[in-house]
Amino acid sequence: MRLKDSDQAQDVVQETFLAGIKGIEQFNGQMDIKYWLRGILRNKIVDVFRKSKHEIGVDDLTAFEQPNKVMMAIWGIPTRHPESWGFDVHRAMTQKEFWIGLKGCVKNLKSITQKAFVLKELEDMETEEICKVLDINPNYLWVLIYRARKELKACLKSKSIEPD
Repeated sequence: MRLKDSDQAQDVVQETFLAGIKGIEQFNGQMDIKYWLRGILRNKIVDVFRKSKHEIGVDDLTAFEQPNKVMMAIWGIPTRHPESWGFDVHRAMTQKEFWIGLKGCVKNLKSITQKAFVLKELEDMETEEICKVLDINPNYLWVLIYRARKELKACLKSKSIEPD
């Protein structure tokens, strides 16, 4: 879910296992090995984002065509807030269907928006670290997070992903 391209995701997982094999002597056994490998995987994903930070898609360039988006980018204050989700998101997160739908919706986000959302919401990275990885300022990060949440909400709603 963290990378748009499944082939790239498979490569990152393979690189993680290779790094784990090469660095097994650094594993101290204080935690379960799956958590140690997950940390390596997280760093590999960040590396992928760093490598691609200079690639800007044509879709990302159209973000400043609408006045509200320009105001958001310049002042860092949204001119509109997304509507309420209309259902208990925390309850929905316990359902398998929600995660399947979310995975599909995250894949549909624009590249930079997806990266910002994944790092902030799924990887739980700090704002400063994300800004360094993506080479953006904090205001633009919050613009991207705002857009991601709004787009994900619309996508999940269109798929009727709501709790029972």
